[in-house]
Amino acid sequence: MEIQEYFKILWKRGWIIVLVALITAASAYGFSKMQMPIYKGIQQIHFEAGRADWGLQMSAKDQLPIYRAQLDSDEVAWKVIGRLALDLSPSDLRAKIKTGTDEAAFSLVVEALDPDPEIAKIIARTFAQVFKEERDEWNMLQDRRDRVHTYIRNDPQVALHRPKTKVNVLAGGIFGVMLGVVIAFFLEWLESDIVRTAEDVERHVGVAVLGSIPAITSEEVVPIRARRKRSWAFLKSFK
Repeated sequence: MEIQEYFKILWKRGWIIVLVALITAASAYGFSKMQMPIYKGIQQIHFEAGRADWGLQMSAKDQLPIYRAQLDSDEVAWKVIGRLALDLSPSDLRAKIKTGTDEAAFSLVVEALDPDPEIAKIIARTFAQVFKEERDEWNMLQDRRDRVHTYIRNDPQVALHRPKTKVNVLAGGIFGVMLGVVIAFFLEWLESDIVRTAEDVERHVGVAVLGSIPAITSEEVVPIRARRKRSWAFLKSFK
């Protein structure tokens, strides 16, 4: 099949592709609106070495995975639960939390999920505060020159975590286009054995069509029958 024939099929059955794309996009939009919005509170925790020593800074950056494990521990979760009077277990609270490291900025990131954007911000902020207090207590036991200070410089940010309505609608539309193309070619395959035109005959038989019997429309049938009746009546008149 040549590429022109593919375009002909897509043009002929393009309405199917458009219809399926609209249905899937509308379904994705409806599904997104049915979901409960979940917000994400984001708080960044910065670190700074006690002196401008390259070895100390590199050593402190190597500690970021350890700091992250401390931030994501049950001990910190218990303190956050007590401080905010949450009716959650540490495992349930940590299920709402995601932590990460940023070596370039020498920082940790804590993200908290909740249907209420303000609660998401408060939980993220409280996790950072509890962790900072623990690090400050640790620093008090260290020599001043060896300390790694912890800072919370900015207020937590909040963003919609889900649903991503625009992304879902776009994905639904793309999926609908792909599904519509499959349906269009499937229907064309089902009708591939039906002969409708001279081109179909030539394609199936492999020889050129020299002529064809013209189709008779319903308007032409009545005059033909009338002429037949007159001819039959004329012949009967000689009997």
